[in-house]
Amino acid sequence: MKRFLLGVLILFVSINAALATPVRIKDLVEFDGVRGNDLIGYGLVVGLNGTGDGLRNSPFTEEIMANILERLGVNVNGEQFRPQNVAAVIVTATLPPFARSGSQIDINVSAIGDADSLMGGTLVMTPLTAADGEIYAVAQGTIIAGGASVEGDAASVVEGVPTAGTIPSGARVEREVEFELSSLSVMRLALRSPDFTTAGRIETAINSAYGRNVALMLDSGTVALDLNATQEVSPAHAVFRIENILVEPESRARVVVDQRSGTIVMGEDVRISRVAVAQGNLTLRIEETPIAVQPNPFAEGETVIVPRTDARIEEDPGNGLAEIAGGTSLSQVISGLNALGVSPADMIDILNAINASGALHAELIVR
Repeated sequence: MKRFLLGVLILFVSINAALATPVRIKDLVEFDGVRGNDLIGYGLVVGLNGTGDGLRNSPFTEEIMANILERLGVNVNGEQFRPQNVAAVIVTATLPPFARSGSQIDINVSAIGDADSLMGGTLVMTPLTAADGEIYAVAQGTIIAGGASVEGDAASVVEGVPTAGTIPSGARVEREVEFELSSLSVMRLALRSPDFTTAGRIETAINSAYGRNVALMLDSGTVALDLNATQEVSPAHAVFRIENILVEPESRARVVVDQRSGTIVMGEDVRISRVAVAQGNLTLRIEETPIAVQPNPFAEGETVIVPRTDARIEEDPGNGLAEIAGGTSLSQVISGLNALGVSPADMIDILNAINASGALHAELIVR
């Protein structure tokens, strides 16, 4: 239990530090047109050490192998061959923005038949197509698999995933995406995490950097940049100027719970209202009793409301009593539950109950 408590505290402190630190605009948005394109291909891996597809169970492997051999001038029609050193695979890659002909990209290779392992195999020349059906790259090379497989007469051991691997710089770009950044007059900045406050801060920061209105917030996820108003030499120069501007992002109060590992991650803005939760012989109470503080007679000042919170956790008298200091932060409640030795599963149930009662003022995400 001590180990779980330490993990929760470290995650909470890390989130607080991240929210308090300004972030570059380039790390908060995606620039209009500056995006990658997904590629896919169907190919053949050869050179496997008897760990390839069983052609009787994977007829598509035999078909692609026959097609490749025929293109190389070898006629295999009517021949009966059952090699065990070949495997049919799906090849995937991402064509980065502004990739030029001749540049190389990384690829992923995954078996689609009953091959046991792709370790040591070589991918034969495979065209990679995009959603429009055009070929944009050609892949080939030696596969680096991420697992190991050992098999004996009576037992076998598999570690990792030997049926999938990568080929660094395994594909060469043959066709460029037709997109001219210089033709844009307005560029949209799409926020990765839409938020009106963050979008407004980005708009203000860009306008302050130029000393005039060149950016306009369209909605919570979009800020439009007038490239003509920036008076830059090109749109690329405008992006170069604004992408390193620092902005402090804002985010919604959120609690993320991982049921499998028992991990709870929360932001600093998570709050709970007055609520009582009984779980077994455990009772949790939070009461708000704010008081008004007035200035001394004939003194300047104004009346302010000072929050007063009574937060405590009670157990059966035979099991002792624990208290949490004032404050309605959920992190303090979690710390108190950890101190009592509440299991992660029970803690998740308590959080679900608090959220169902409407007392949790945050988005609860359970995975």
